[in-house]
Amino acid sequence: MRQKDIANIAVVTFHAFWGKKVQNLNRIIGLIESSAKRGADFILLPEMALTGYDDQPEVPFHNKMQVKLAEPIPGPATDQISEVTRKYGVYAFVGMPERDTISGQIYNTMAVFGPHGLIGAYRKMHLPGLEPNWAARGDTPLMIKTPWGPVGCAICYDTWAFPELMRFYAAQGCRLYVNITATAKIRGKYLANTNIEAGVIRDCLFVASANLGGKDLYNDFWGGSSVVGPGQETLEAHYYIGGKYTDDQANQTRVNLTTIDLSLASRYIYQPNPRLGGQTDFRPDIYAKMYQQLAQKTSMKVSDQYANN
Repeated sequence: MRQKDIANIAVVTFHAFWGKKVQNLNRIIGLIESSAKRGADFILLPEMALTGYDDQPEVPFHNKMQVKLAEPIPGPATDQISEVTRKYGVYAFVGMPERDTISGQIYNTMAVFGPHGLIGAYRKMHLPGLEPNWAARGDTPLMIKTPWGPVGCAICYDTWAFPELMRFYAAQGCRLYVNITATAKIRGKYLANTNIEAGVIRDCLFVASANLGGKDLYNDFWGGSSVVGPGQETLEAHYYIGGKYTDDQANQTRVNLTTIDLSLASRYIYQPNPRLGGQTDFRPDIYAKMYQQLAQKTSMKVSDQYANN
């Protein structure tokens, strides 16, 4: 089967009603259905869209909103979303709190759906701010197979501060990187868009991002969902839909739908370089040694810290 290049992507800025899972789920399903009818192949809803994001630091763990409303995957919410993606033959990515049925731990998770229903779940690897109050860290990347080739999944802080995950996906052939996020105004004006543009230029792939928009419990979220990727110009980040997180009215709930040409994702640094005897400019063998040194030093520091305590 040939690999498709042209894809329609919908990135949804979504104002989640904090703690109102049933109401949010109904709206999420409606937005997926509406986007599919408009021709979207991939539909992104933000991080924690199912329940809202904000933590209440003073509330004990078992009484936290995220813990009380967390669901297993598969579960009631993902079952309903699966029905819609099967009906319309689309891919959807939705943020929610997940309860592991074996360990009981709670994760900040992206549920991933396709034309045949639930595909899997990506658990956020890096937890900023107050998230460790309720969420455990994930440790496994998720790439899904699609007619457009592999697609990599990430959540917010994974993208803003840790380029390793995007690079891991790009090196394995991903031309599309899906980033769902809950980026609030307290994070400043430049964190999100600067890192999106840098990733596009550095790894020559498309970055689709869906952000929460508007007031949650106390945080005010930027919105500004966008699709950014390589354009006709070399080493430039082109906005195919959406804009800066700081644009006027970027926080309003809306569906941004665009068509992209994934053949523009050249991933040149991962291709054989004839001037290097067919080796790539990318050198994971060297990086592995560097990171192994860091891992050993980090383990030693942690061990010394616990020993001193």
